[in-house]
Amino acid sequence: MGYDIRGVKTFEYTKIVGIENIEFGDNIIIDDFVFIYATNLIKIESYVHIASFTSISGGGRLTLREHSGLSGGVRVYTGTDDFKDWGFGNCTIPEGYRNVKRMDIYIDRFAIVGANSVILPGVTIGEGVSVGACSVVTRDLAPWGIYIGNKRVGERNRDGVLKAYEKFLTETLTKGQKTVDNRFL
Repeated sequence: MGYDIRGVKTFEYTKIVGIENIEFGDNIIIDDFVFIYATNLIKIESYVHIASFTSISGGGRLTLREHSGLSGGVRVYTGTDDFKDWGFGNCTIPEGYRNVKRMDIYIDRFAIVGANSVILPGVTIGEGVSVGACSVVTRDLAPWGIYIGNKRVGERNRDGVLKAYEKFLTETLTKGQKTVDNRFL
């Protein structure tokens, strides 16, 4: 069941509010129990997987580049209340009394965010980054690193990933996979 979005597979319990604010690529899977609240532009490029129990909210912009993924239970916050200074309350209080911070989040291609991680506003997750489960990401993460929270603990095999990607492209095209408007089904 789910939504009827060309190139996107959703399920009965996928929930998207503000679907008109989302640009979708192809070969996207958005699992059951995912909640997306899009009051600003969200771009989800091709071959992206958003796993169960993930939520995206906050009122800022989000880009998920091709071949990236959000594992189960990830929370992506493009906006949040800052209670350090003058703001108080929650969404039941008019914004003039709240100190709301909204900033874009950019997750580059081949990046994967581990289960139950939290991504806070204003973060760029670089190409090929792997974020460990249960991380809280509060700052930009440089490309091709393996991170636990904000700490880089290792390196991903960039050449290996790109070689596998080239093989994927070659084999997918040579198998004559059916396409619509040059998009994979």
